[in-house]
Amino acid sequence: MCKKRAALLLLALPAVAGAVDKLTPTALYVDPQSTAAIWAQQHADDPRANLIRSNLAEQAQAKWLGNWSGEIGKAVGDYVSAAASINQTPILVAYNIPGRDCGQYSAGGANSIAGYKQWISNFAGAVGQRKAIVILEPDALGQLTCLSAAGQQGRLDALRYAVEQFHQAAPQAYVYLDAGNSAWMPADVAASRLAQAGIAEARGFALNVSNYKTDASSKTYGDAVNAALQKQQGYRRAYVVDTSRNGNGPLGAVWCDPPGRKIGVPSVVHLGGGQPEMQLWIKAPGNADGCRGKAGIFMPELAEQLIEGK
Repeated sequence: MCKKRAALLLLALPAVAGAVDKLTPTALYVDPQSTAAIWAQQHADDPRANLIRSNLAEQAQAKWLGNWSGEIGKAVGDYVSAAASINQTPILVAYNIPGRDCGQYSAGGANSIAGYKQWISNFAGAVGQRKAIVILEPDALGQLTCLSAAGQQGRLDALRYAVEQFHQAAPQAYVYLDAGNSAWMPADVAASRLAQAGIAEARGFALNVSNYKTDASSKTYGDAVNAALQKQQGYRRAYVVDTSRNGNGPLGAVWCDPPGRKIGVPSVVHLGGGQPEMQLWIKAPGNADGCRGKAGIFMPELAEQLIEGK
């Protein structure tokens, strides 16, 4: 399959997702204003520009949206409209939960649960009847225990509300609740938290977001989470895996800008009902985690290392 145009083919997973699929054959949206694309445009004379353009900027990857995005309805609406205008499906990440990242490198988020509910309602409404893939709140369930008991219930309520908003206002969106990675939570714990967060009304869950775990490890874990969901709730859900930086697997437990990592399988949707149903570049390769540079900032040296696996 062409690396520059990852085909988004018709899926048929009613046994997993509990509903007829809503996506039609199209392609995943390649953002001409991604961080890699902007850097390549602005540094056309840099010897790394062509390497970064062809290997990163021309690949489908997710657009992260949060408290830096301005009026969220306009930001989402403009982005989804740009994709729809060329019959492509965008990948979006909602990353604005209160208490985001437990105050670490990506700290921030909405100021209150009420504020978050308004924000995510506007987000879902802006997607509307268009197609989109939405990754919902990376780390929110994995970091649940950094909150007080009341804070945990507030977060779960906010996530349930978010899923409900997409279910009602954006019926063609594929929504995946983040479930951490294969080294974070036991599968039964992940399944329990997903259920409490409303996964019954979502397409499924996302794994390995911004991490480096191998495809094999993520599949084993995803299947275990589904087995736990089946045991606990009587249903399974589809799952997707972030492959943006897992080409060489992890460097032990180091997650923050580790050296020697490599880009993985470019974004693709799989036929046949197997799992994972999508491998996606959810983290933007070349964007720092917060150790080599400010979290979210594109660094060409990181990008070059990921492309070459050095």
